[in-house]
Amino acid sequence: MANLNRRSLLRQGIIMGAGALVGAPAFRVACAADTKALTLYNGQHARTTAALVEAFTKASGIKVAIRKGSSSQLANQIIEEGQRSPADVFYAEESPPVVTLAEKGLLAKLDDRTLKQVLAGYTAKDDTWTGVSARCRVVAYNRKMVNPAELPASVLDMATESWKDKVGFVPTSGAFQEQLIAIKLLNGREAALNWLKGLKKFGRIYNGNMAAMKAVEAGEIATALVNNYYWFAVAKEVGEDKMKSALYYTDNKDPGGLITVSAAGILKSSKNQQAAQQLLAFMVSEAGQQAIVASVAEYPLRPGVSSPFNLKPFDELDPPLVSPADLGDAADALALRREAGLA
Repeated sequence: MANLNRRSLLRQGIIMGAGALVGAPAFRVACAADTKALTLYNGQHARTTAALVEAFTKASGIKVAIRKGSSSQLANQIIEEGQRSPADVFYAEESPPVVTLAEKGLLAKLDDRTLKQVLAGYTAKDDTWTGVSARCRVVAYNRKMVNPAELPASVLDMATESWKDKVGFVPTSGAFQEQLIAIKLLNGREAALNWLKGLKKFGRIYNGNMAAMKAVEAGEIATALVNNYYWFAVAKEVGEDKMKSALYYTDNKDPGGLITVSAAGILKSSKNQQAAQQLLAFMVSEAGQQAIVASVAEYPLRPGVSSPFNLKPFDELDPPLVSPADLGDAADALALRREAGLA
């Protein structure tokens, strides 16, 4: 497990990001006439990727064909396709599916200048993928049903009888499974399994994070374990001042405040390596990051870029000392879910 210090990482990232800009452009513009259209396998939210690709094509002249699916499905498809895969770039909502491809030797090394644009601690140790944007796990709660002072200091305490029928969760969510692996890394496998069993017994399962978030907002359930941006998506529809729910951020490095990333990598089998490298560089460039954070309430991973959403400042979060690289491919999450009767 990486020994990450949240604020020092931020400071290091700002220094690295500023240094990387000296003498090195954020991305290189190739001759579009000599470049075939890129094929992007996209597991990220469609709206976010559409905004990113539109900005990239406008800046570079390179067209991008988007194939949409869930991150895990697309990763499995790439593995099955092997060297025959038409994919040039894989962009996943979570990091584990990208890590899976890296571990199978299917991803190319990224340009060092690209990696230096990203905050330290949010790229692959072997330089095969990079985090693109980040979000944190939170507890969404209905303000009429729960006093925030009553919320426990640890998310582990919400899988107990005292919270019976008050906690919504989505066991199939990639971010939930990353949170499960973080608990395993921090507290041991037995603690992670017991947490799952407790949620199954006392919590309420939802089929999707937005459904869970809207259930909290509607007063159908008191709380839900979700990513921070789902609250902002609902607030955008109804207005923040009219929201009946709010977000609770666990601190003290509790796994309830885990930071996860959307990640991307380039396929070794791609016949358009230069253009693919340009797309990855653009993803973490100032223009690319602005396109992403303007469409979704996630945190930029490039220093100096601000979100238009009213997010809790990134350097004020107090997440557990677990990096995306530590989470790996999160393979044991499915086994834990099966053992808990949640698969």
